Amino acid sequence: MCNLYANIATAEAMRKLFQVAPGQDRLGNAEPRPAIFPKGLAPVVRLDSEGQRELIEMRWGFLTPQVSKKTGKPIKPAAWNNARDDKLRKSGLWRGSFEERRCLVPVTSFNETKGRQPATDFWFALTGDDPDGRSPFAFAGVWRQENPDLIEDDDTKLRHTVITTEANDLIRPIHAKGRMPVILEPADYETWLAGNPDEAATLIRTFPADRMRIVLQGVGEKADRDDGSLSD
Repeated sequence: MCNLYANIATAEAMRKLFQVAPGQDRLGNAEPRPAIFPKGLAPVVRLDSEGQRELIEMRWGFLTPQVSKKTGKPIKPAAWNNARDDKLRKSGLWRGSFEERRCLVPVTSFNETKGRQPATDFWFALTGDDPDGRSPFAFAGVWRQENPDLIEDDDTKLRHTVITTEANDLIRPIHAKGRMPVILEPADYETWLAGNPDEAATLIRTFPADRMRIVLQGVGEKADRDDGSLSD
């Protein structure tokens, strides 16, 4: 699963990679985001009502209601930040969004954590011309309009989540459950956004390990953080 990623790409770089017209950029004066956690705001590329690509902000994680095990009363909703590939077309939580509301999630690197107390954080990026390994790429995602009963009055209703699949040989030794985000090729962006569900399903696969690298490694405390996020 992925509980932390970064997007430090400029708006111009995102518009170029994802072929978004300047007038379709809804981010405004967006700042680089070196740490995007579940429930946090992040840029997403989706198709608008006219079928045009737009850059827009969404919060990370589909919300579901929760009740206290002690009192039985409602408590803060949980955010489902990852959706397993083998449940996309089976679970009611994901099926409608996969069939009708797929999106691209811009990323420059993402984190996986190994161990506890202390935990070791590994940041992964793609290989390429950028010597710092921070060229933007895209996770496969889905989005939805959130249930208004689960959000604050002034918060955005738009929510996205990230599709996960089997980990490659670089990530598998680090991720306890052997999972990783689905990373899409630029040539497949249009199919993911606008293709039918069967066409989109063929793009859900493990990204090659030899096209990725670890760009940062260090001891951290992320594994001990409780943010209320969940992974399917």
